[in-house]
Amino acid sequence: MTTKPLIDYFNNLLPLDEGETSVVEEFFKERRVKRRQFILQEGDVCKYNTFVVEGCFRMYFVDEKGKEHNLQFAIENWWIGDIGSFHSEEPSKLYVEAIENSTILQIGKQDQLKLFVNYPKFNRIFRVLAENAMVSAQRRILQDIGSTAEERYLDFVKRYPQFFNRISNVQIASYLGVTPEFLSTIRKKITKP
Repeated sequence: MTTKPLIDYFNNLLPLDEGETSVVEEFFKERRVKRRQFILQEGDVCKYNTFVVEGCFRMYFVDEKGKEHNLQFAIENWWIGDIGSFHSEEPSKLYVEAIENSTILQIGKQDQLKLFVNYPKFNRIFRVLAENAMVSAQRRILQDIGSTAEERYLDFVKRYPQFFNRISNVQIASYLGVTPEFLSTIRKKITKP
């Protein structure tokens, strides 16, 4: 199983001892996902917290007009899933789709709770992950209400340069809340001397 990237990830946050390392190998299950395959669809309960070992995903919702709105992308060493559905065990309103062929590690809610109870270090690690996700969400909300589309794009370029060869302009435009044509106009304007 490919738990080494996840163990390395945890060790960078808070070093694991031998017992904690072995429990990661026990509780996290590897899964291979093909491009365009879903690991979550609207109406399903999010049953797993998902760590990306290799590949790329997007999380999005579809509005009442059928338009897709990207909320998050995830590549290697990132987490993805509907955390609200995972914790409440209520149906999700989101989709999580593989953009590339991918390998992931997943843990179910009961196993994650066992980790927290029996290995308190994981409680601290996942608290840090939750705090980082909250900071990121707040930053995004503030950007959406207080920045122009051009400023949002420039921030995206600066913050996530690793996405540009992996995610289409259509997907980036959806994430930024603009049309692909408007994104093209922004990009042309920025590259003009």
